[in-house]
Amino acid sequence: MAAPMENGHHFGQWIGILLFLGGFIPSATALIEGLYCGTEICYDVLGVAREAVKSDIGRAYRQLARKYHPDRFSSLAGETRESAHQHFLLIVTAYETLKDEDSRRDYDYMLDHPEEFYSHYYTYYRRRLAPKVDVRIVILVTVVTISIFQYYSWWASYTEAITYLSTVPKYRIQATEIAKQLGLLNKTKEKGRNRRSKEEIREQEEEIIRDIIKNKIDIQGGYQKPKILDILLCKIVLFPYCLCAYVVWYCKWLYRFTVCREEYGDEEKLYIIRKHMKMSQSQFDSLEEEQRDALLKRQLWIKDNYEVYKEEQEEEMKTKMALDPRWKRYRRWMKNEGPGRLTFIDD
Repeated sequence: MAAPMENGHHFGQWIGILLFLGGFIPSATALIEGLYCGTEICYDVLGVAREAVKSDIGRAYRQLARKYHPDRFSSLAGETRESAHQHFLLIVTAYETLKDEDSRRDYDYMLDHPEEFYSHYYTYYRRRLAPKVDVRIVILVTVVTISIFQYYSWWASYTEAITYLSTVPKYRIQATEIAKQLGLLNKTKEKGRNRRSKEEIREQEEEIIRDIIKNKIDIQGGYQKPKILDILLCKIVLFPYCLCAYVVWYCKWLYRFTVCREEYGDEEKLYIIRKHMKMSQSQFDSLEEEQRDALLKRQLWIKDNYEVYKEEQEEEMKTKMALDPRWKRYRRWMKNEGPGRLTFIDD
């Protein structure tokens, strides 16, 4: 008999605990403080029915705003300036909630489904914290800005390279000879009324030499002539096409050289060498023709040959660094005064 009474006592304790905890859970029928108009109903704040159209909501808001606006407040009955200000903020909140169709739909859903407490919190703050501008527009503007900056910075690098090459005697002499053969420099020397100053003639000659260098010298690497297709925007737009083209090219490569066992051509050999050297296409194109021929003669598309070549290059670099006086000074400094050396300060 004692056992049932003890079980009933424990059951009563659990019921009491659940009722105590239930006091901290928001009531399913109550409005949520901090969301929309708080414990007030937005429709009641504006004095309109729930079925009111947008024009009626706007008319009610304007009437109440004129009445409770802080600039027009004049001793309303039972209202202080502070209470009128708070009432005005509540009116504005109610209007902002009901004038937007999406916000009004969420608010009506909250009134009809008060039990979905946490869902209403999520919906409310997701709408408030969401960016006002479409993310796609932001991404597009960012990509376009980066592409424009990228294109003009490439043009600046290309112009800098042309300016530098026009001062190198090797290329300047070649460009001058070509200009003389084409008769372009002779046109700069005029007589009579059309005769110009030496400064003007020198500027025109420089412009002719620069144009010849632009047209005759194929600059590769980071200073090559910029192309529209190389900017970020074009690469993103053409990415599906490039991906399909790469898949087709790779399938052909596997079929030709793995299935059919064809011999590599010079183009394929250079491609494999570039992959072994982990160089980009622009970096590899910047190499001199003699350097690429030397790589082909060493048969570096074969992995073992490349490993031997790599070890030779590393040894050669170590030898150069060992004989370089600047490197010797650096090692001497690291040994005697570098960050790894302990020093003591005299008291």
